[in-house]
Amino acid sequence: MHETPSTSLLRRRGFLRTAGAAAALHTASSAMQRAAAQPRFLAQIADRTYAHFGQIALTTPANAGDIANLGVIIGGDAVAVVDTGGSVRVGRELAAAIRALTAKPVRYVINTHEHPDHVFGNAAFAPDAIFVGHHRLPAELAKRADFYLHSYRDALGAEAIAQIRIIPPTLLVQDEITLDLGGRRLRLTALKPAAHTDCDLTVLDETTGVLFAGDLVFLQHVPVLDGSLKGWLSALPHLAQAPARLVLPGHGENIAPWPQALGDERRYLTKLADDTRRLIAAGTPLAKAVLQIAQSERTKWRLFDDYNPRNATAAFSELEWE
Repeated sequence: MHETPSTSLLRRRGFLRTAGAAAALHTASSAMQRAAAQPRFLAQIADRTYAHFGQIALTTPANAGDIANLGVIIGGDAVAVVDTGGSVRVGRELAAAIRALTAKPVRYVINTHEHPDHVFGNAAFAPDAIFVGHHRLPAELAKRADFYLHSYRDALGAEAIAQIRIIPPTLLVQDEITLDLGGRRLRLTALKPAAHTDCDLTVLDETTGVLFAGDLVFLQHVPVLDGSLKGWLSALPHLAQAPARLVLPGHGENIAPWPQALGDERRYLTKLADDTRRLIAAGTPLAKAVLQIAQSERTKWRLFDDYNPRNATAAFSELEWE
């Protein structure tokens, strides 16, 4: 069965699981007809608010690094983009999808952190947009740029890598700022402790209550640790206080209610820390500890075997001398 984007989104949200599916489809038919005219690349998640759901997968030439969730908010005067995808090709697809929705200019490109799957599409929006990010993002991009371009050559292919431009933000967020799209205010908050990375940024659409959390929130995809485990855990209670209604995670196939969306991630990160501390206390060497840390979580996440060993290694290194 071929699914329209709206049908797929309804299925992910669980609307098509009951015997009343026919009635639900009938009720949603007009919405589907409207969605048919919209680009398949984006799904509407709130009023004038759209998301692109990346694949839960590793980066490959076939998927062009399209593995992160991206956001689009349309105001009265202009548009803001939250992250641009893992290649210029993905960024261009995002730009084309926006043009199909509105003639308003993309005024801001907001990068939630420095990872390639969130920033490699930036060139598709240069030079017209203002690039926005955490105040530590320029330094992190400068420090990692050569490594990223070299290490992703095999994952993306030489042709895709040749198109990428590392574009640092020029509008920096020290603590919190507000951007106005024309009757549409976005509250940008820079996380202070290192967490997922050293430069995590969230975007709250005050009109709809949608929180664009970047990789501070993972659903389905196992969380990835590249900053500080202790910092991430300490940040969760503060993050949960954000006055949001829904969250678009950095990875995962759906939006979720806020702050309930943090539950699975909190459980995993707590288990990661608890197991690591227990094994360190028992004198277990790193090589053996990595095989045991957080294994009770294995069936609860996708890509667990790809990322949990790295998380366990990072956690062991961080907690060994606390």
